[in-house]
Amino acid sequence: MTGSNRSETLVRDPDADIFQCTLPIDRGVLISGAAPGSENDIHTNAAFSEKWAKLEQEPEDEENWKTFQFSWYLSCYGYDTEADLSAFLVTRRVVLDAGCGPGYKAAWFARMNPNATVVAMDLSDSIYIAAERYGSLPNMRFVKGDIANTPFLTGAFDFISCDQVLHHTDDPPATIREFARILSDQGQLNTYVYAKKSLPRELLDEHLREYAKQLSREQIWELADQLTQLGKTLSELNISLDLPNVPALGIKGGRQDLQRFIYWNFIKCFWNPEHGFEASKLINFDWYAPSNAYRYSLQEFTKLMSEAGFISEFLHSEEACHTGRFHK
Repeated sequence: MTGSNRSETLVRDPDADIFQCTLPIDRGVLISGAAPGSENDIHTNAAFSEKWAKLEQEPEDEENWKTFQFSWYLSCYGYDTEADLSAFLVTRRVVLDAGCGPGYKAAWFARMNPNATVVAMDLSDSIYIAAERYGSLPNMRFVKGDIANTPFLTGAFDFISCDQVLHHTDDPPATIREFARILSDQGQLNTYVYAKKSLPRELLDEHLREYAKQLSREQIWELADQLTQLGKTLSELNISLDLPNVPALGIKGGRQDLQRFIYWNFIKCFWNPEHGFEASKLINFDWYAPSNAYRYSLQEFTKLMSEAGFISEFLHSEEACHTGRFHK
């Protein structure tokens, strides 16, 4: 961030010697001076800055979408209950939420282990939202920077969570190699990538993502609004059909809800009545606005991790994603 009204102070984290160098601080956020990435990287981070700025949050973190995200995190990473995750976190000393967005999962970790230093890091301006919202938690630190090019010491962290973010980085293999560098020998990495969908869905997603590069932000939000309305309308039809397998296109048959069949096989038109319209629209915006959105088969995901020297402790795969817990 630049500007005449920026106030900079040089600081070093008083609780954990995790930084390679002294960093400036702006509005409670440590600023890593990594050079900007590619045009796609810049475009992706601009999309997330706008996405999180649009989100209205309740004062006490009581939004349904956050409850859903916490439950999904537990499911994706193999924790039966929040108590299981908490029991793991209390054994960790220094934690990184890599690509933290507005910081709610980092704050979740910080509250479960108030004795750990929890670093929330994001390249988008959402990090300022995180610092404003959760800066009162004494064990949290906020860093604005590229998670693929961090200012941290080798082996600084004994837990890294990169949830729903790795596929949005410019070079996921390079990002994983950086995680391997900054993770301790006894550390654990939890990470998530998008799963490849059916061929029609993949082709249309790529077309719309390229098309969206030509649109204004207002036009992308309008597209997200239309897709959310489509998903809502299809869901409210409450129609289930017996559908055939089409292996050549990657389409799975069986009895399926019409909205979910179209969603998984042809076009992302997310709708969840518990989230509500605006939160559902954010998810549709999130899919088409960022230029970087890599998808992987399970075999490709495990190869990506093993080539960086990671060994899986737990793997989970579903239509939306592949996730895992890994150690070096």
